Order: sequence, then structure tokens, then C-alpha cells
Amino acid sequence: MSVTQSQSVPQSIIRNFTEITKVRLSVSVVFSSAAGYLLGAEAIDFYTLLLLCVGGYCMVGASNVYNQIIERDLDALMDRTKNRPIPAGRMSVPSAFILASILTIVGIVVLYTINPKTAMFGAISIFMYVSLYTPLKTKTPLSVFVGAFPGAIPFMLGWVAATNDFGIEPGTLFMIQFFWQFPHFWAIGWFLFEDYKKGGFYMLPNGKRDKGTAIQVVLYTIWTVLASLIPAVGVTGKLYITPVSAIIIGLLGLGFIYYAMRLYKLKTEKVAKQLMLISVSYITLLQVIYVLDKFLR
Repeated sequence: MSVTQSQSVPQSIIRNFTEITKVRLSVSVVFSSAAGYLLGAEAIDFYTLLLLCVGGYCMVGASNVYNQIIERDLDALMDRTKNRPIPAGRMSVPSAFILASILTIVGIVVLYTINPKTAMFGAISIFMYVSLYTPLKTKTPLSVFVGAFPGAIPFMLGWVAATNDFGIEPGTLFMIQFFWQFPHFWAIGWFLFEDYKKGGFYMLPNGKRDKGTAIQVVLYTIWTVLASLIPAVGVTGKLYITPVSAIIIGLLGLGFIYYAMRLYKLKTEKVAKQLMLISVSYITLLQVIYVLDKFLR
């Protein structure tokens, strides 16, 4: 019995840590940062890349923990979130706050060792996510617009970590991921509409699953795809993709737009969930293609 208990305690700690820091989301953010680093680096420094991944995970994890502390009572109302560590009673608020504080300090220090600009953008990301986006989620659909800023920082952050410079290249990476946030989060807001309503969250631009919201999803999807193709034109400094990569991204973009149009036409939860999955596939493949294009040309 004691052996089982000794095994279950570390397992429960690991489970609580991965859940409260939202491990899948955090890893996807770290992936974006790593892609940005590989795009910006003239020579890959694997130690710097490791620091970026560790610091990036700490910063995103901290944001998620602060978010769940603030929203603990609302999380308890929604099926999607009621089993998170705090509302389920597996972690206390003081413990979560200590964890978030440690992650914040470690994250900023680690990113600062890369360069001060990287740490600054990481700190801005936490501040905007926790102090602006989180409280606005129950007040206005504009929360998605505010949340798109910290959400778009990781891709750009990698370039800044590699170059210690902010210019047209990281600005372009920021723009791509900024526009992408809207169809992605509105798709989530669409198929989780009823659950979000229990917590009083306003995620859709019109507050309703209607034609107006669907039109905005289509428009932002088109802007995302167009922004993704700008580096092929040769106006974004050292950030450049070849025509072959642009064609591949364009074809992926047509698939993305197709599912956005399907949402406009059918307006169902099933299509919204498909669009969300397509959006994740699109941004991930785009980052992979950008990196491969740089190293294979």
C-alpha cells in the first residue's frame, strides 16, 4: 500500500503541474518560439535554443496558472474546466500562486540570459495575458483582440532571441500569428459556446453563432493566409520564402479558407471543431515549411 502511495504522489504532482500549466498549449507555444529562433539564427546555438524553450515554457505556464487562479470559480461552472486542479480541489490557491511566481521569475531570468529584449517581450506577454485578456473575457468579445497580442509574441520572440533585434522580420512573424488567433479562437468559441456561456465568457465577436461572426472568421482566415505569403515577395528583409514554399503554403491556406467558408455556410459545432483543428495544422505546418525553406534552399 505504501509503495502505491509513494508512486501516486509524484504522479499526482506531475499531473497537476502538466494540467495547470496546460502542457499541450505550452509546448505548442515553445514550438513557435523555436521555429522563430531557427529562422532568425545565422548559426544555431543549441544552448540558447534550450534556454528559449525552458524560459518560454515557464512564461506560458505562469500565465496559465495565474489565469486559472483568477478564473477558478468560473472554471468550476464549465464542463471543460471543472476538473482542473484548483476547482477540483487538488491544488490550493496559495500553492498555485507560489508555482506561478516561481515560473515567472525563472522564465524572466532564463530569457534575460539570452538577451534583455527577449525577457522584455516575455514579461509583456505575461502582463497582457493575465492583467488584460483574462479579466476582459467576461466583459467583452474584444478580449480575443487583446489576447491576440500575447498570443502572437512567441513566433516573434524566437527571432528576437536569435538576433537581439526587433525589425520587419519578427514584426512579420508577429502579424501572421496575430491574424491567425482570430479564426482559431472564434472556432473554439463557436463549438464551446454553451459551455463558455455557463462561465459568462464572451468569445465570439457578435456574441452569437451567426452569419456576422462567420463572415469575420472568413475574413481573418483570408488575412492570415495573405500575411503568410508576404515573405515570398521579398519585402521582409532576411525573412524570405521561395516560390515553391509559397505555393505549398497557399494550397494549405486554401484548405484553411475552405473550412472557414464551410462554417459560414453550415454554422455547426462540428464544422467549427474541424476549423479549429485545421487552424492548428495550418500554423504548425507553416512554421515547419518556413524553417525547412531556410535550411534547404
